[in-house]
Amino acid sequence: MATASIIDVQPLTESVGEQEIQERIIAAKEALGDRVMILGHHYQREEVFQHADVAGDSLKLARAAADSKAEYIVFCGVHFMAEVADILSRPEQVAILPDLSAGCSMADMANLANVERAWQELNSVLDAESDVTPVTYINSAADLKAFCASHGGIVCTSTNARHVLSWSFSKKEKILFFPDQHLGRNTGYGMDIPLDEMVVWDFDQPMGGLSVEEIKKAKIILWKGFCSVHQMFKPEHIDSFKQKHPDGVVVSHPEASFEVCQKSDYVGSTEYIIRVIRDAEPNTRFLVGTELNLVNRLHNQFKHQGKNVHFMSPMVCMCSTMFRIDPLQLCHVLESLVAGSVLNQIKVDKREAELACTALQRMLDVSP
Repeated sequence: MATASIIDVQPLTESVGEQEIQERIIAAKEALGDRVMILGHHYQREEVFQHADVAGDSLKLARAAADSKAEYIVFCGVHFMAEVADILSRPEQVAILPDLSAGCSMADMANLANVERAWQELNSVLDAESDVTPVTYINSAADLKAFCASHGGIVCTSTNARHVLSWSFSKKEKILFFPDQHLGRNTGYGMDIPLDEMVVWDFDQPMGGLSVEEIKKAKIILWKGFCSVHQMFKPEHIDSFKQKHPDGVVVSHPEASFEVCQKSDYVGSTEYIIRVIRDAEPNTRFLVGTELNLVNRLHNQFKHQGKNVHFMSPMVCMCSTMFRIDPLQLCHVLESLVAGSVLNQIKVDKREAELACTALQRMLDVSP
C-alpha cells in the first residue's frame, strides 16, 4: 500500500535532504489523491508554493476553500487564512496549517478587545449601530470577522475592497476599517473621498486620539495598522527607478503607503499585479511594491519575454511569518494524513464561525 511506502521511510528530521523531502511530498500527495487540497498564497516560498493545487490571493483562496470537496484543506499561508478555510468549508472537512506559528503581524494589530472598546467610544459620539459599518480586512482573526457580522459589517480583500466599501456606504454613512489603514485610505481616495475625511484611530489613545469634530466629519475611520513588508517601500525608491528607467512601470499593492501608491502607475492586489505584468508588452521593465517571493517568481516566469521585474525596496523584505512554512513541515502534515493522523488542525469556535461566515459570505456576494 502507498501508506507503508511513505511512512516506512527514515524518520522525517532536519537531516533529511531537500530532494528527498520534495519526493516524499509528491508521494504523499499521490497517496492522498483528491482527499487533500493544498492552497498556496502567492507570498509563499517557491519550494512550498510549487505543490499548491490552487494558488492565489486571499479572495481566490477563500473561494477555493468554500468550493473544495477534499477531506483535508492544507493551507500554505498564515493563521487567519486557515481560519477562513475552516469557516467556509463543510463541517466534516479539516483545515490544516503546516506551522501554527505562521501568523500575521498586521492582523495582530487589531484584537477584539481594542475593537470593542473603539466601538463603545464611537458610540459615545455617534449612534454606531446606525451610522457606522465595521469592515475588516481578511487579514484579521475570526473573532473580528464575527464582530463585523454582529454589527452589520463585512470582510474585504485587496481585490474587492472598492466593492465592499461601496456596499458599506449603501448601508450606513461611515466606515470603521481595520486593521490596515493603507488599504482603507488608498481605496477610499480612489472613490473620491478626501483625505481629511479619513482619520486614523490610534487604539492606544482614548477616543483613538481624535476629537469629536474629527470623528463626526470622517467618512472612513482607519485603524492604526499596517503591513510590515509594505511599509518598507518609499516614494524615493520609485524616484530612483524612474531616473534610471523613465519608461519603466511601477506597480504597487494597496497595502503600501498613500505616497507610494500615488507615484505608482498601477495599484492592485497580487492577482492584479500578476495580470499587469503578464499582459504587458515584451521587454517592459517593472518596479513592484509587494512581497519578495512573488516578485522573484514573476521575474523568473516572464524573463523569457524580456520582462525585467524589480523588487521596490533595496533591502531584502519578505513576509517572515508566511516564510515559516517550509517543505519539511508540509511533508510532515501530509505523511501524517496518509498514516491517519491529523496535525495542526485549525478549528474556529462554532458560534464564532457562524457569525464570521456571515461576514465572509457578504463579501463573496458583493465581489465581482
